[in-house]
Amino acid sequence: MTLAMLSTQLEATEIDSRKTIDKWKLFRTIYEARGPLGVSDRTLAVLNALLSFYPKTELGEDNSLVVFPSNAQLSMRTHGMAGTTLRRHLAALVEAGLIIRKDSPNGKRYARKGRAGDAREAFGFNLAPLLARSEEIERLAAECIAERQQLRWLKEQLSLCRRDIAKLIEAAEEAEVPGDWADVQAQFDSISLCLPRSASQQEIERVLSELDNLRQTIVNYLKTFAKTEKMVAIEHQNGGHIQNSDINSKTESEAIADRDAEKTSISSLVTPNQHDAPLNVVLKACPEIAFYGPAGTISTWNDLLRASSIVQKMFAIGEGAYHRACEVIGPKGTAVIIACMLERADQINSPGGYLCDLTRKAERREFSLGPMLNALMRAKAEKDRAPCIPDGNLAPNADAPSVGAKDLRAHTGRIARSEQQPSIWSTIAHRGTSSPLSNHRR
Repeated sequence: MTLAMLSTQLEATEIDSRKTIDKWKLFRTIYEARGPLGVSDRTLAVLNALLSFYPKTELGEDNSLVVFPSNAQLSMRTHGMAGTTLRRHLAALVEAGLIIRKDSPNGKRYARKGRAGDAREAFGFNLAPLLARSEEIERLAAECIAERQQLRWLKEQLSLCRRDIAKLIEAAEEAEVPGDWADVQAQFDSISLCLPRSASQQEIERVLSELDNLRQTIVNYLKTFAKTEKMVAIEHQNGGHIQNSDINSKTESEAIADRDAEKTSISSLVTPNQHDAPLNVVLKACPEIAFYGPAGTISTWNDLLRASSIVQKMFAIGEGAYHRACEVIGPKGTAVIIACMLERADQINSPGGYLCDLTRKAERREFSLGPMLNALMRAKAEKDRAPCIPDGNLAPNADAPSVGAKDLRAHTGRIARSEQQPSIWSTIAHRGTSSPLSNHRR
């Protein structure tokens, strides 16, 4: 006899005499709550056999709740369970507080009958605790069902997240989106493999959170890439123009009303001669940007746009400032500006603020790419006698800022060393630069 058994017996004596419950419905509820109750499937098989000896379907105080089957009868109804195993599971039911032993003076199980043939007193196993604890058992069963449903939902979300990441990586590789996708795949595999075969709810939640962060990071990166590609397509459709900051210059585009009807439309500020500075001249003036292109080289304007998008993220230039510059100056013009900024990054304290300032000057027609590129070419000409950009539509503007050429190898090295942990994009373009995914950490 233990204190728990004594408490169960006292609770069983305080049952409402009018209380009844379907014994098989109660058994199914016990089966749902078997975990918190601490009973196994085999133990419940013995309880099922005991309930089968109760003559009525409804458990109630109006009838004796004591059943008194012999071990042989119990063994038969448990499909031949051995006597030692049977006794062990009966003890487990008593310890779990689901039944109470009611022993006779000689330890046998029997019922003493009266003259009318009815059982006056029975000795065996009392089922009263089942009736007394029915509300508690129903509550435990409801909690277990809710937990199992939550676990099932988490597993479904985990499977969907895995599938999404695999498809995103496959789509990015097929579209040749720049980035170390093999490293992303390796990180995806490492997160997935750390989940044990029989994982708990907490372990599944942790892995799901990491995979969801990885999925969102990939999606955000692909969105940024898609926006850049869309801007390039629009630029090609519109004929591709670069901003000329000469206030007295004439444009072929007609001036249209701004959304406030007070400012000149951006389309009225562009000139048809955007490509006076060929791509090879831009690359001569800004050689450092080539290291951020696909495979460490730039051969097309698309390559330059992709490289500038990576450098934009490295400089922590906000998306709003970047897209505004693309609207005012054009995607290619913005890419050239970022390439020039990369050449003199050690002289620029706030790249985002610097780009915003140039954008505002461009809106006022006070900025041109010519002076920026001319300054870089002149500085390089002093070293290797490279020709400067011929004056023309890209003639220097007195109001435009003068830019000096600086070697950025040491600066980009400092940026790379500033990362506390390796990024999944640490080998983009084989240069170790950051990318839109560099903020993701395991």
